Amino acid sequence: MSGRINYVSWGLAALGIILLLLAPLRIADSPYIMHLAITAFFYAILASSWSLLAGYGGQFSFGHMAFMAIGAYTAALYGTYVRISTVATELCREIPFFGRWLVILNPIGVTQDGQTCLDLAKPTMPPGTVIVQPSIWWGVLFGIIMGGLFGILIGALVLRLRSTYLALFTIAFSEILRAVISAELNITRGQSGLELPPLFPNGVTFFGYTFSSTSKIPPYYVMLLFFLFTMAFMAWLIAGRFGLFIRSIREDEEAAAALGVHVVRYKVLLFTITAMIAASAGAIQAHYIGIITPNILLILQMSLVISMAVIGGLESIVAAAIGAIIIEFALELLRVSFDIGPFTVDMTTWRLVFFGLLLMLTLRFFRNGLIHPIILYFTRRGVADETVAKRNVKSEM
Repeated sequence: MSGRINYVSWGLAALGIILLLLAPLRIADSPYIMHLAITAFFYAILASSWSLLAGYGGQFSFGHMAFMAIGAYTAALYGTYVRISTVATELCREIPFFGRWLVILNPIGVTQDGQTCLDLAKPTMPPGTVIVQPSIWWGVLFGIIMGGLFGILIGALVLRLRSTYLALFTIAFSEILRAVISAELNITRGQSGLELPPLFPNGVTFFGYTFSSTSKIPPYYVMLLFFLFTMAFMAWLIAGRFGLFIRSIREDEEAAAALGVHVVRYKVLLFTITAMIAASAGAIQAHYIGIITPNILLILQMSLVISMAVIGGLESIVAAAIGAIIIEFALELLRVSFDIGPFTVDMTTWRLVFFGLLLMLTLRFFRNGLIHPIILYFTRRGVADETVAKRNVKSEM
């Protein structure tokens, strides 16, 4: 029966992946639906990684969106202030870089007519000087690294604390980060935000098909492939000793420590891994959206991610991801008002009320979420009957 369960699970997973890969054939003509799909994958990455942190590891953190913002702002700052020049500017901060110069531009704040040191240096630079903006994928990589560094720092500081104090600390961390980003007008431009280039500034060619920088098909596949990669990586973690250890810590830290599990080390490692996943999703999504502001750190955004994971199934990364995708589409597609007799129901507001009621009902009556029991029904169907049959055979012997 276990083999049949595996076949069913792998079959459903393969079918879902194939449908997602082929979906642009049907929805590519609708930029709105494509945008919803890309955003849904983004939230699925966040919800599933938070499910790994809280559902499997028992670490109830409100800082997940903060790490996402760290990745996004690192990529944005890199793209805004880093250039490579073949000639020294003599005005900017610059570092020799493999026969060229790595140029760090000066902050110009929110002024519209502000000139960077590079703008001032260009008239005096010799003809033929080449100035380029480095690949945005280096910015994504630096965003992931910064997310990991902050994950280690915050994890080492607070993961010796119990769940309530961890939640309060991460809320404070998120609010402090939002305040700092909003206040640093010269560097982050505050609420005006930082602009980012698209994922493929010069367009891209796939299998003989050329897509412009504004096409949504390349970002769709980038986010989808990254979503599938993170899901496979997290599933691999859960299936091994790492997953066993973090679940034992969730159930009883003292018992796990008595059996030789280094509790703090594994908690910090889990916190860091999920922080890096959130940071990477933020960096990619920021380049897709094209602008990043401190509003992504509002507590409402973190609450949305938690709600997606809870409604999907907190103890299943797959259920949390599916829940995030369904909820993202539902919240957007329900922005349609309708009339009931003389009354008009404005769903742009009431959809949030219904979403809140669904969350309350899930917390009260469905401990494992709404999606997770459905997955178990299809993947473990018949297990109970086979177990009873085996017990009956043993009793007769």
